[in-house]
Amino acid sequence: MKTFLTILGLVALIGVIILIKVIQISTLIHTKAVVPPEPVSTIQVAEQTWQRSLTSVGSVSPVQGVTVPAELDGKIVEIDFEAGSSVKAGDVLIRQDTSAEAAQLRSAEANAELAHVNLERTRELLAKATVSQAQFDADVATYKQAVAAADNIRAVIAKKTVKAPFSGQLGIRLVNLGQSLKAGDPIVSLESLGKLFVDFYLPQEQVRSVKVGLKVAVDGDAIEGKPIEAVITAINPEVDTSTRNVRVQATVDNAAGRLRPGMYVDVTVELPQTDKVLTVPATAVLYAPYGDTVYVVDEAKAEDGSKSLVVRQQIVRLGARRGDFVVVLAGVKAGDTVVTSGVFRLRPGGAVMVNNALAPDAQLAPKPANS
Repeated sequence: MKTFLTILGLVALIGVIILIKVIQISTLIHTKAVVPPEPVSTIQVAEQTWQRSLTSVGSVSPVQGVTVPAELDGKIVEIDFEAGSSVKAGDVLIRQDTSAEAAQLRSAEANAELAHVNLERTRELLAKATVSQAQFDADVATYKQAVAAADNIRAVIAKKTVKAPFSGQLGIRLVNLGQSLKAGDPIVSLESLGKLFVDFYLPQEQVRSVKVGLKVAVDGDAIEGKPIEAVITAINPEVDTSTRNVRVQATVDNAAGRLRPGMYVDVTVELPQTDKVLTVPATAVLYAPYGDTVYVVDEAKAEDGSKSLVVRQQIVRLGARRGDFVVVLAGVKAGDTVVTSGVFRLRPGGAVMVNNALAPDAQLAPKPANS
């Protein structure tokens, strides 16, 4: 009897527990869950005026640049420059040993002087008809040959004093005192940094938009501050047969010394035409293989008359990108409000709460502080 009553009590207890759970589950099923709105930042789609431009990657080269060589064989007896220093045209860089040439010059000058004396004597005798015209002509030739021989030695001595061919900045010294040089051996590089060339290539179909005199913005990771302005000064008349690109050359004033020969730079050619475009920050776009989308914020009205903000996912067709903005060719219109941050947390029809206090600052020409 006790066993029966115990079993009956357990069954009743289990039945009560099951009944409570059924009531709880039923209550949850019929209770509508309230999802709190997602905080987002937004911006209105606006029309902007963009100047047309062409972009490329260029290389900086000097207007004048050369590795100064030795013109003649000889041993270095004097080095008159410091590596990395600035020089003016005509400044002496090195002197080679000219002791042998100096001795030869003294002999040649003596021969030239003797030939000159003989010529003057012959000239006096010819006036007295004492010598023939042929003798006089021979003495004239001898004198000229003696002068030419002396001039030749002077030219050799001058070439063994190597000078800067133009003003500029020297590179690293490639020679040492006492070193014997052969003709053509490099001494030091010399670059004129006041004006520089920026060479870049454009596709053949874009060249028709480019002409001499257009402004070019030169920028890059190694350039601090705002981009440097250059001007197109030459366009190659022929197309590269392997790439079908055309070489374009711009000239830039480098008085501030912000550029160096050999640098790679980003080049933007500013065209005179402008376009009216609809833009959104790039952070507003969800990129996907099936299509790029943005979330547009709409106002929804509930049954009780209250209003709330919800989002709808809108497929867009994108165009060019500039800075932090991207052009929207189709999908939204001017005045639409799109989400700019928090898009990865959203779902179509979800409620949102706008908070633009920490909205990203989109710019056409961003320049991060640590770049």
